[in-house]
Amino acid sequence: MKNALKCWLKTINITLIAVMPTLIFLPLPQRAIAEDPGACFMITTSGKTVGLANLCGGITITPPSSNDNKVFRIPIKRRLGGTPIIDVTFNDKQSFEMIVDTGATGTLITQGMASTLKLESTGLMQAQIADGSQVQFSTSKVKSIAVGGVIANNIRVAIAPKAGIGLLGHDFFGKYDIKILEKEVEFHHR
Repeated sequence: MKNALKCWLKTINITLIAVMPTLIFLPLPQRAIAEDPGACFMITTSGKTVGLANLCGGITITPPSSNDNKVFRIPIKRRLGGTPIIDVTFNDKQSFEMIVDTGATGTLITQGMASTLKLESTGLMQAQIADGSQVQFSTSKVKSIAVGGVIANNIRVAIAPKAGIGLLGHDFFGKYDIKILEKEVEFHHR
């Protein structure tokens, strides 16, 4: 009986030692701060976030001013390999089908899109594609890209001569949380 009591007291002491720090800090307010690095940034090997806005051409994304908590719902026209394709409007006049590519840093357009928009190459960029290889693209700027009420101005786009469809990347929707549903894509302003 004495051994059982000693064992029980020892277990209680160990439990209290383990739980006490949690109980002491539990009532103290905990606060997490999230920082938005913007649409153009990189993370170094040491984990430091470095802003690259000066390299991205001053990208600005303008949500409608009426309600920051508004959710923008865009119908999915079809899917390619399960990935949603939506209509995207360029320069307030031309609409094209594009893939919502949550893995793309920047927006990529086809040569046909660039020709229709009468874009001329203004530079070159090196990019790593999904298979890990490095490729070089011509670049140009578009006045605006719009999807369901979300508008991004002065966007630098890559032009892919062999692409069959464009990719809408983080330079457009980087300030939004995206929810891909069965029949629509939701853009939730952060």
